Amino acid sequence: MKSDAELIREARSNAEAFGELYRRHVETVHTWFRSRTDERTAEDLTAETFAQAVLGLKRFRDERDGSAAPWLFGIAKNLLGRHRERRRVETAARRRLGMPIRSDEAAFDAVDERASAGRLARDLDGALAQLPTAQRHALELRVVEELPYAQVAENLGCSELAARLRVMRARTTLTKLLKGASP
Repeated sequence: MKSDAELIREARSNAEAFGELYRRHVETVHTWFRSRTDERTAEDLTAETFAQAVLGLKRFRDERDGSAAPWLFGIAKNLLGRHRERRRVETAARRRLGMPIRSDEAAFDAVDERASAGRLARDLDGALAQLPTAQRHALELRVVEELPYAQVAENLGCSELAARLRVMRARTTLTKLLKGASP
């Protein structure tokens, strides 16, 4: 069996190698996030951890006899820190403005997303139309239909990692389009 370090070297030119690395570590990373956040946040941060790992394959340093765990958990720790800082800043701003503090983060996010989408319906429709078909379909399955990544992957006929990456890329492109930047 190949070490994580070998898989990472191969993943620079072979997506299946990264898929194997993902399968080895996804549950552990997700469990780590889940012990520190809610389920929805854990899923999002887990997906972002592996997306950042894909983007940073060349920065991997084998510090533990071929294991990618320290590298992946370093990425995860940084993402969790940023997430907590954003929440801290949000909460402080809400207190200063006299707004209610979020008690049910997932429910509030869903309502906030729907309200924002309603206000930006025309811009959102235009931005969605500019997404590549595969990304748009992946995003619709995950966000609109709220399917778990395993079902998104099954519907798209691809690996779960590929489905996560399509959704991440679609979100990134949409954000840029809605902010008026070139994707």
